[in-house]
Amino acid sequence: QVQLVESGGGLVQPGGSLRLSCTASGFTFSRSIMAWYRQPPGKERGLVAYITSTFDANYIESVRGRFTISRENAKNTVYLQMNSLKPEDTAVYYCKASDYNTWGQGTQVTVSS
Repeated sequence: QVQLVESGGGLVQPGGSLRLSCTASGFTFSRSIMAWYRQPPGKERGLVAYITSTFDANYIESVRGRFTISRENAKNTVYLQMNSLKPEDTAVYYCKASDYNTWGQGTQVTVSS
């Protein structure tokens, strides 16, 4: 059974940083493309970044240069380092494995002064 557990969210001031973590189980993590999505208040969930099994990373334009996705296969964990946060980054953040239609509970990120 695929399980994803996100953590690391919180309230941060504009310009601040947070590091999100997502620990996975129930599938071969090292072979999977892992992605971070976010759902802002009142909006649909959308892709933020993904990282392949060969550690290639890709980002949406609005976070490129501020966010970094990484993975640690030994811990079945994918990370999202978020720097220079803006109020528009406020959302519930979720991770997902590309081959499975399973979502975790998400972690809330609020950027506000």
